[in-house]
Amino acid sequence: MSASDDLPSPVPSLFPSRATRERVDDLLTRELANANERIARGSVMPRLDMAKFRQELAGFDFETPQAVEPLLAWSIAQLELGAVHMTHPRYFGLFNPAPGAPSQWADRIAGAFNPQLASSGSSPAPVEIEAHVIRAIAGRAGFPAEAGGHFTTSGSEANYTSLICALTRAEPRFGADGVRAFPGPVALYTSRDCHPAWSKIAHQAGVGRCALRLVATDGNGRMDSRALSEAVTRDRRQGVVPVLIAATAGTTGGGMIDPLASCAAIARSHGVWYHVDAAWGGAALASDRLRGELDGIELADSFTIDAHKWFATTMGCGMFVARHTAVLNEAFRVATDFMPTNASSLDPYLNTVQWSRRFLGLRLFVSLAAAGWKGYGAHVERAVEVIAQVKNRLLARGWSAMNDSSLAVLCVVPPAELGEIRDIVRNLLSSGRAWVARTNFEGREVIRICATHGETTLADVDELVNALHAAGLPQ
Repeated sequence: MSASDDLPSPVPSLFPSRATRERVDDLLTRELANANERIARGSVMPRLDMAKFRQELAGFDFETPQAVEPLLAWSIAQLELGAVHMTHPRYFGLFNPAPGAPSQWADRIAGAFNPQLASSGSSPAPVEIEAHVIRAIAGRAGFPAEAGGHFTTSGSEANYTSLICALTRAEPRFGADGVRAFPGPVALYTSRDCHPAWSKIAHQAGVGRCALRLVATDGNGRMDSRALSEAVTRDRRQGVVPVLIAATAGTTGGGMIDPLASCAAIARSHGVWYHVDAAWGGAALASDRLRGELDGIELADSFTIDAHKWFATTMGCGMFVARHTAVLNEAFRVATDFMPTNASSLDPYLNTVQWSRRFLGLRLFVSLAAAGWKGYGAHVERAVEVIAQVKNRLLARGWSAMNDSSLAVLCVVPPAELGEIRDIVRNLLSSGRAWVARTNFEGREVIRICATHGETTLADVDELVNALHAAGLPQ
């Protein structure tokens, strides 16, 4: 036992004075804003000298404490040089946009309070805020008032949750005995253009990757509902147990929407769980003009939306929304006496994959409250208009569009005189002028262009088009 009644002072480098915190916070705010402006003027691509970086990194042996101001400056510099800039207005890449300001502010608040969202007993306000946002999203999709769900770290976690729910509802003994409880091997069905994470989901759920049936598309990037019906029927005849049909609303490659209502009818006729992976395209729910593109989502048992995609929050803000909350409760039930609880609320640790949880939903709550559905609808519609402008300019230069997505993804092929797609994409990325992806759409190699940044201008569109065309010319 210590001879003194005094405690040692807090470690000042971890818990500095208020004056120090305010000084560093202000410095960080200014420097991040400056970095964002430099990024917009510079290359989309990394420009890092890896040898120099590794040498500097090795100097951090964690034996000698570092002054925090230069440490933060160094960290900002490495991110400026060492990452593809998804916050660049000419990043026309994957579904990871520049986050809106309200989301960043909310993330800062969540980090400062750092509530543990496993239990409504310890975090009643944060848990209720998240539940309120989930109910709003569910209502926008046409789900009943009793629908619920939760925030997730990603769309993959949310889609995984749908499979666990499907297995739980299909066989009451699944929770205790796993897939051994089923009379035969189980199967889940999704489009061959689905997100590849579904194969990992089948693996981690214990049903095996061979349980995943990749259904043919209709020649236009959408799941063929007739092929789906035939696959399910054929499996049943062979003793396979279908448990889940997952349609996609906004495929990664082409931005296509599967026939949601037809898939729902097939799922209902076979008594299987119907899920819609709307991780990106689900944001179209915010637009009165585009909402009809998602007709049929209201028939689902569950759906996924990633707010960190088209809702433009910071990363790691997915959502799982379920029509049947009782299935969620059964799928993730657990008994413990050490968790503070509130019987009047749904405790997230009892109905999610996670236990310890960050306050993810504040980002979308603040953003939705600040912009409203009208503001978010305008944001989504603006992205569609950006792609329309890109398409018009490329077609005028002899390029061909290969998809007809109503959302903000364009797949194109260049005129023959511009050469191979892989060379065009490589040259474009090397230039740093813009970022696009090379992929396959309906068996053909294409260049994929997606509007991700909420502040992309027509000047950025022109720069992209000019850079793409130049990338195909002799270098």
